[in-house]
Amino acid sequence: MTKRRAALRYAAPAVVVGALVAGGAIGAQAVQEKTAAAKPAAQAKAKAAPKAPSAAVLPGHNPDRNAYFGDLHVHTYLSFDAYIFNVRKTPDDAYRFARGDAIGHAAGFDIRLQGGPLDFAGVTDHAEFMGAIREAADAHSPLSKLPITQGLFSTDPKEIGQAFNRIVTGFRDNSLPAEFSDPAVASRAWREVQDAAARNNAPGRFTTFIGYEYTSAPDGRNLHRNVIFRGANVASLPYTANASRDPENLWRTMDGWRAKGIEALAIPHNSNGSDGIMFDTVRMNGQPIDKAYADLRIRNEPLVEITQIKGTSETHPSLSPNDEWANFEIMESYIGSANKITKFSGGYVRRALQDGIIFREKVGSNPFKFGFIGSSDTHNAAPGSVEEPNYFSKTGRPDSRPDLRGSTPPNGATTWEGVDAAAAGGRYQAWGASGLAGVWAEENSRDAIYAALRRKETFATSGPRIKVRFFASYDFPADLMTRPDTVRQAYARGVPMGGDLLAARGKAPQFLVWAVRDPRAGYLQRAQVVKGWIENGQAREKVFDVACSDGLQVGAGGRCPDNGAGVNMKTCEPDRFKGDVELRTVWKDPEFNPRQRAFYYVRVLENPSCRWSTWDALRNGTPPNPKLAPTIMERAWSSPIWYEPTA
Repeated sequence: MTKRRAALRYAAPAVVVGALVAGGAIGAQAVQEKTAAAKPAAQAKAKAAPKAPSAAVLPGHNPDRNAYFGDLHVHTYLSFDAYIFNVRKTPDDAYRFARGDAIGHAAGFDIRLQGGPLDFAGVTDHAEFMGAIREAADAHSPLSKLPITQGLFSTDPKEIGQAFNRIVTGFRDNSLPAEFSDPAVASRAWREVQDAAARNNAPGRFTTFIGYEYTSAPDGRNLHRNVIFRGANVASLPYTANASRDPENLWRTMDGWRAKGIEALAIPHNSNGSDGIMFDTVRMNGQPIDKAYADLRIRNEPLVEITQIKGTSETHPSLSPNDEWANFEIMESYIGSANKITKFSGGYVRRALQDGIIFREKVGSNPFKFGFIGSSDTHNAAPGSVEEPNYFSKTGRPDSRPDLRGSTPPNGATTWEGVDAAAAGGRYQAWGASGLAGVWAEENSRDAIYAALRRKETFATSGPRIKVRFFASYDFPADLMTRPDTVRQAYARGVPMGGDLLAARGKAPQFLVWAVRDPRAGYLQRAQVVKGWIENGQAREKVFDVACSDGLQVGAGGRCPDNGAGVNMKTCEPDRFKGDVELRTVWKDPEFNPRQRAFYYVRVLENPSCRWSTWDALRNGTPPNPKLAPTIMERAWSSPIWYEPTA
């Protein structure tokens, strides 16, 4: 963290930016429970006072909280698909990569993070048939003798592909031979996951989490979740989609674990590939959503993975036609299939947050009250491998070369003339180099980071390590942004991202928005607040630009003027003299309605930079694929703050 802090000191006067690195030690839940109208000021201040650190704090402990970056969606050779893709790297290898070491790629070259080590990671191999394909490769294993596994380890790519399709079809149909679900096979793999996490956990320096992926996909529609355990006390075996493809049964199982002292949370991902069912307005069994369902879901599923390699799930242009930045790394097909998505509502997070408000008013509980993280979904055992210039995609050998992923012309061609550029690379060209999970926690430990995940004091990025803070309050001091204790004041007087701001009679809230660039990445162009609410039973949203770079001011149309930042498309060198190191402001909603439930979250945009596909083409000496966006605007999202009016 030393290099990052040095960069922050450069970003602005140390007295202020030191506060961005930190924040008050108030738990979001504690702050949610106070309202200015209901509690005396002295009592509120006492409740909000930062807790004194315990005697057994770790190096780097900060009662005002540090930003930590990690990846909670990582596959190794224990996942059936990764092994078939020729990935042979272990959970230990994944943690070595996250700490900054080089490892070998399935295609025979070395890979390493350019952006430096991560702070935390969790290996989340598919629970379904965990370790089975690895054992099928052993000639002494009964799995190796099954007809369905023949050809999996051939040297003929066509034969491998046919065998893989048989496995995937059997997985989706739940028709694989019983040997694939042998508890002994799963137990050996699950033990390996736990042991690797124990070996690599280094409190204060690097944190590992034990986890797995619950991979439900009814009719190919994505209902995948990652299950993350708080500590070493975990389930004896993962609960899998082979037992039930209905996530309700996963949540009930998690409740059962919790009753036995086993704490875990689930994080849905790739809702963009669910064809509208991830955040459906009815239960999977067709029954209406009631309070019991809403409580069950949000108790077990407080977060959502808003961005990853297989697309970003914030919103879709058809759902947010007035959001100029909605069309970001959109993937419009099923996961692992060419089937096209037909229903976007129910598949994107912003609309789910709006639907959640409807359920809060209708049944008294909000099933979609999610905080945000990003993660990679790497199948290369390579956590955090989301850097545009250093992109090697995610599925081992099949997408290991630029021509295989559609960023350079096939068969050694030097131009795109006569090539179907839209079809080149198949689904791989739609993938994005994204994302990372960010948390604000007192120290780099399982307990502190897990607590941040639980209270939703989390943020997501599309790859760069942009730091974002977001608070709401009714009584920020007038000099908040110039005080030496800026963030501590924000905690003491308000709520951080992930929290509820309860109504205070006669007052409109203020929002502290603060972001600092990744010193290894681009400069920041604008900070926005995304607001969602329900009006006359209809979902409403608005995007407000609240802080502009380069000394520009928000114009009459609610937008920052274009700062003129560009990219040299011959070198991919971005403009070094446009954009800001940090963006910060205290903002008021000009359309605030004290009687209207609403959510607010921050979205921070970088200046344009080359997309991974353009970097591929540049290195290859060929023109970029004309059907792909040559540049993107990397970004970060805070978790929301929910405004709750008085009953």
